[in-house]
Amino acid sequence: MHNGKKQFIFRNIEKSETEQAISIEQICFPPNEACSAESMTERIAVTPELFLVAIDNSTGKIAGFFNGIATDEESFRDEFFTDIRLHEPDGKCVMLLGLDVLPEYRGHGLARELVNRYAAREKKNGRKFLVLTCLEDKVEMYKKMGFADRGIANSTWGNEQWHEMRYVIE
Repeated sequence: MHNGKKQFIFRNIEKSETEQAISIEQICFPPNEACSAESMTERIAVTPELFLVAIDNSTGKIAGFFNGIATDEESFRDEFFTDIRLHEPDGKCVMLLGLDVLPEYRGHGLARELVNRYAAREKKNGRKFLVLTCLEDKVEMYKKMGFADRGIANSTWGNEQWHEMRYVIE
């Protein structure tokens, strides 16, 4: 089933894939953490270029995606999840709002590939940093992908304690 990078096409999301993205988000995150259908729809409408989807060549469906909004702010805050008006197209930083990989595609490096391709694309767009928040049990995974742990984030999203992770684009 997994034959390396040729299995996937990486590109921006298309509006027609909104329902797929909403559904994948519900699978990948518990209800208290998942992006609402409303926010996801708005994000896709306003910032499709800040989504990177991995399309499975064999099904034509999304296997995983990474998404965020651009800003000149450098620290994460929960409003980025819900207020698309915070998006600054020329911002030097991308606040990453979700890395979603469907369970059947996990364990084969797809998340890492999404991160690497996203960082390379955003470097071309003049970005300096990628910032995301994650729970304690994902800190090591993100460190392996090149993110640095900046400690406890200014986020209480889903009533959880988050780590702020930063990836410096070189």
